[in-house]
Amino acid sequence: MPIFEFKCEKCGYVFDELVKSYKDGAICPRCRSNAERSYSGKMYSSTGKASGGCSGNCSTCNSRCH
Repeated sequence: MPIFEFKCEKCGYVFDELVKSYKDGAICPRCRSNAERSYSGKMYSSTGKASGGCSGNCSTCNSRCH
């Protein structure tokens, strides 16, 4: 299960969330609105190790981070 960075669509809050799949979304812990994945931050695997040069955009990445 990867940890991704998300950004709230409504209030702009940026946070990390553990998700089951790279396709899963998240809810903002501040305002409870939908949040979208932010590809600006690093992505970490469930082992806690950074995934190298992976941007977190798994649809274009050949990494085994998910």
